[in-house]
Amino acid sequence: MKRARVKAIALKSGDDAMNKWLYMLLHTAAAAAFMFVLQRFVLQSTFESSLIWAMAFGLGAAVIAFKQTNR
Repeated sequence: MKRARVKAIALKSGDDAMNKWLYMLLHTAAAAAFMFVLQRFVLQSTFESSLIWAMAFGLGAAVIAFKQTNR
């Protein structure tokens, strides 16, 4: 199958919008998990501090992913 035909089929089914939200969710979760593990276990910060940093980096990742999907 040619790429154009595959893309046309994918766009017709409405999966493109779901893929954007899934991409944003995975980007946010990966950044938050990475920062939590880094803060908690590598830098040995407190649990509360690790959660705050994880939320901050998750929010930043969500903003970046949102901007990337709306190009």
